[in-house]
Amino acid sequence: MKISALGIMSGTSLDGVDLAFCRFNYSNKWQYEITEAQTIAYSSEWTNKLKNASSLGVNDFLLLHNEYGRFIGSLVNEFLAGKNKPDLICSHGHTVFHQPDKMFTFQLGNGASIAASTGITTVSDFRNLDVALGGQGAPLVPIGDKLLFQEFDYCMNLGGFANISYDRNGQRIAFDVCPVNIVLNALASEKKLPFDNDGKIGASGKINETLLKSLDSLEYYHQPWPKSLGREWVEQRITPLLASSGLTIEDQAATYYEHICNQISDTASSSGKILFTGGGSMNSFLMNRIRSKICCEMVIPDEILINFKEALIFAFLGVLSYSGQINCLSSVTGAKSDSITGTISPVVGHSGQKLK
Repeated sequence: MKISALGIMSGTSLDGVDLAFCRFNYSNKWQYEITEAQTIAYSSEWTNKLKNASSLGVNDFLLLHNEYGRFIGSLVNEFLAGKNKPDLICSHGHTVFHQPDKMFTFQLGNGASIAASTGITTVSDFRNLDVALGGQGAPLVPIGDKLLFQEFDYCMNLGGFANISYDRNGQRIAFDVCPVNIVLNALASEKKLPFDNDGKIGASGKINETLLKSLDSLEYYHQPWPKSLGREWVEQRITPLLASSGLTIEDQAATYYEHICNQISDTASSSGKILFTGGGSMNSFLMNRIRSKICCEMVIPDEILINFKEALIFAFLGVLSYSGQINCLSSVTGAKSDSITGTISPVVGHSGQKLK
């Protein structure tokens, strides 16, 4: 069983669009290869469009949904120029709303628009079915962790949010640990910077114990899994605490770094081997602080896997969906049942293979 797929991911931190051309092979177990990958930064125009998407009226929002799909399609066409086409495009989209308690989630970027723009069968909209089944619709990466990264006891991604995945009593469980870059980038923007390079802002500040206690005491952290976080929760819970603290940006950042490390150490509290990926894994200050608090063996892979693991796994989710295999685990999301998530927009005449 062999198939190629282009995984596409846009994170909540608005760093840009990740594209990863992946090849998958199954022979007793799944194997993968990322043959080429690229991150395309958003223009200021698109950054503003995505930031403001949640405040649009219905007509303008749907227009943007299709426009963003065509935009992704244009990026794919540029990325693939002169190359062989993949069998599938697998696009996560850009999360604008995520309120699973109201059975509501929305990822911008119409898969049909991507398929029409590229001429390649596209799998998209990976979260809605799980939410309709009563699940969190997140995290979705754990099935990839389980099948592609079996040698690790934990898989931790440090992106807009930290999320963790591991086996417990024979079942895969996973959940969002805490916000990471979505908050750190916002603090860095107050210093006219896109992000806190190597944690320099946080390293120059002092931890405020009062703010730290307020952050660590937030109700979410004491709830059992399954659970997930979204932009709305950050705006309602984290942002007001930081804004009302009266602290300098440096002290807010230092305190928030400590908060991240506290939540990660509480989550990965036993020994074992833990794989770190995501942009936060390249923040040396953050990683050194985490290392001082946990007893796990920390593995930080090469940059291509750090940066493109989520795009890789969404490519894999699309392959599983296209081949009719379960790609969303109820033990992770809390849904009524496992499911095959993803809306397939097939292109007539495309040479992609239907797997058995």
